Amino acid sequence: MLRRTFLNLSFSLAAGARFAQAFVKGPKLVKIVEFSDSGQRKGVTEVEKIQKTDADWRKQLTPEQFVVTRKEGTERPYTGKYWDNHEHGLYKCICCGNALFSSETKFESHTGWPSFWAPIAKENVRENGDMSLGMMRTEVKCAECDGHLGHVFDDGPREHTGLRYCMNSASLDFVKG
Repeated sequence: MLRRTFLNLSFSLAAGARFAQAFVKGPKLVKIVEFSDSGQRKGVTEVEKIQKTDADWRKQLTPEQFVVTRKEGTERPYTGKYWDNHEHGLYKCICCGNALFSSETKFESHTGWPSFWAPIAKENVRENGDMSLGMMRTEVKCAECDGHLGHVFDDGPREHTGLRYCMNSASLDFVKG
């Protein structure tokens, strides 16, 4: 094979591979920790990241759940169904069912939103910087579907993590344990 032909062919194959990587996307995989409804850890698993159109999410969620989880809204304090819930159980993502928080880490924050000092598994949530409202906050999202859950602050119980995961009830589904 001539050197020039070899180089041209090599360049074409490399460019084609880069093009394929940039434009042909397969399913994105994420690692989460699975839990039984009673809160028992089952183990780490790799699942496809859930991606749906706004139209599909609107079919699945109530208008408030859609605004909170898909448009990063916030419910008014003391209006959500879980802010004063004291039952034992598991809080899951309303969009995909991913286990997020245990009632074992829920505490009374007197803010009007359900508050937890830790997620049930760090793998199951994602944290991002959020500069909305003119201040730096840390947004919390579901790792499996990117549903907006709320924000995490550093004014939680010092005897635990010192964190307050301030969540929207509209983003959660509670399963009694």
